[in-house]
Amino acid sequence: MTLNKATNFFENLVSKTDNKSEIKVYEKFLDILNELKTREFSQEEIQSIETELENLNLKSNPENRKKYFKKALSKFENYLKDVFSLTPKGYYTNLGIGLGSSFGILFGIVFLSSLERSLGIALGLSLGMLIGLAIGKSLDSKAKSEGRMI
Repeated sequence: MTLNKATNFFENLVSKTDNKSEIKVYEKFLDILNELKTREFSQEEIQSIETELENLNLKSNPENRKKYFKKALSKFENYLKDVFSLTPKGYYTNLGIGLGSSFGILFGIVFLSSLERSLGIALGLSLGMLIGLAIGKSLDSKAKSEGRMI
């Protein structure tokens, strides 16, 4: 499936549904496809992307379309990340917040337990999330400046 055919396919799906959460998934796909169209790729890379779109089997008619296309979107984003080092907007920020909160809770339990336990956990969580947010934002801006963000 070519990029143009996939774009037309998702535009058609957007016009056929009224479900807002489905529309968000379709529009995310459309954003990625439109961003890919504006990039310079070699013929082999374009062929690889089109093969991946074909492997996603988008033209099937699943029972739960939102769930199916959400999984397909996730697979496609992972493919772009693994093969072309292209990351979606906010990828590193979300990753940083998640890891920061995990390590922050651990830090709060281990090192701030001299305070009241719940206060130590809350401070550790907050501190970890702030550090993760800062690191994630800096990595996102670096990826954007290098042209690796879609």
